[in-house]
Parts: sequence; structure tokens; C-alpha cells
Amino acid sequence: MATYLVSVLNGLAMGALLFAIALGLSLVFGMMDVLNLAHGAVYLVGAYIAVALAADGASPAAFVLAVLLAGVAGAVLGGLLAGLTRATPHHLDQALLTLGVSLVVAETLSAVFGNDVHSIAAPAPVAGSVTVFGETYPVYRLLVIAFGLVLAAGVYVLVERSPLGSLIRATVADRGMVSALGVNTGRVLVGVFAAGAGLAAVGGVLAGPILGAQPGLDEKVLLLALVVVVIGGLGSVRGALLGAVLIGQVQALGTALLPEYASFLIFAAMGLVLLLRPAGLLPARAAVHA
Repeated sequence: MATYLVSVLNGLAMGALLFAIALGLSLVFGMMDVLNLAHGAVYLVGAYIAVALAADGASPAAFVLAVLLAGVAGAVLGGLLAGLTRATPHHLDQALLTLGVSLVVAETLSAVFGNDVHSIAAPAPVAGSVTVFGETYPVYRLLVIAFGLVLAAGVYVLVERSPLGSLIRATVADRGMVSALGVNTGRVLVGVFAAGAGLAAVGGVLAGPILGAQPGLDEKVLLLALVVVVIGGLGSVRGALLGAVLIGQVQALGTALLPEYASFLIFAAMGLVLLLRPAGLLPARAAVHA
């Protein structure tokens, strides 16, 4: 039971991180119809910002600064990618363009930080452990789980219940009509792209004490994010959350119980969901109608 409990908590922590990373990918692809394969590279930028500023975990202020700088850097990269992909409406062109950007960013980071595996310590005040149902568990991972819950609630309210969310959804549904009303739809779409990329970079910082930073991690994270998006459904906040939690649990429990089949189980779960629900578990309404 101790193994199961710790694995479930690890799965929730991983799910919270995957949600922060995959949410932007889901919204950009599902709402803007842009395939962004540079999303993992943006995550890696955040991870290396944490390496540069807060690897030793001694200063909580340095970790907070890393989160803020990663959010800004991710948003800037997202804005640039939005501008580049506006001129390439076809998915194949978008994939090739963003893949090229991803390779350039990854190689630049390797040249600056080297090819070693970098570990990142959790901030000192939350580096300890607490007892959860009789088992010790890291405080930092519990905070990551809480962050995921707060993020899910905040983004859901923003996208589904706020005037800004209505504007975003209206822009996606009928860009011409919204533009005729005097709204700069280009800024709306760039804002969504930038926000999604900013979340991915912040996810890189938050995942640092759990996953560290190393070359190639961007590819693994991008693959997991794509699996989450496919399982949850394009453009859906609730779908991204459900998909992230599901994949987090499959990965954590699979690693604990069947380590040799852990990677296979992730794709088996995706195949099963696609077999039963081709559009994903909770696709956005527009995706369902399409």
C-alpha cells in the first residue's frame, strides 16, 4: 500500500506538471489550429533558467525569479512563434518550421549549458518531507499538485466563464465577424499563443526539482504533452486536466509496478482512448461539431 500511495501522489504531481505544459499546446492547436512542435523547447528554456538561477535551492527568491523570468521568456518565444506560423497555414509547414526552431533552441542551450544532466534542488523552505497517511512525502511535490489544481480552476474560469474567454472562443469560431466588430483578432491569437508558451516555460522551472534539465528532455516532454492533448481532446481545459492526470498515473504506477512496460502503457492508454473516443475524452465543443 505504501508503494501505491507514493506512486499515486507522484502521478498527481506529474499530472499537474503535464497539465501546465500541455494546456498551451492544446489551446493553440485546438483553438488556433497551429501545430507547435517547439513547445518542448520552450519548456527546456524554463528548465535551464532554473539551472542558471536556482539550481542550489538555497534562495526561494531566486526560484521565484526563475519562474517569473521563464514566464516572460516563454511568452516572448510564443509571440515570435505565433508571428512565424501565421504565414504558414498548413500543418506540415507549421510542423517543419516549429521543429526547426526547436532544434535551434535545443542546440543553443546545449552549447551554453553543456550536455550534462543538471539537477535542481527544491527551494529550501519546501525541501523537506511531511507525513501523508503514515508515509513520508516531499513537500515540494505536494505544492506542485496544489499548483496544478489552482491553475486548472483559474484557466477554466478564464476561458469558459470570463468576457476574455468569450472573446477568445468567438475569435476562434468566426474570426471575420469578430474583426468586423473592431477587435484586433491577431492580438488575441498571439496572446493565447504567448500565454501557452509562458505556461510551458514555467512548467520547466517547476519540474526542475523533479526532472532536472538535460538535452533531449524537450523531446520527451513534447511527446507526453501530445499524448495528453490527444487523450483529453483538442482545445479543452478539462480534457487537458483529465488527460494529464491519467497519463501521470499511468506513468507513475507503471514505473512502480511494471517498469519494463511503463512506456508501452502510456501509448496503450492513448490507443484505448482513441478506440473508444476518437475525439478525446473531453474535447472542446467546436472540436466535437467539427
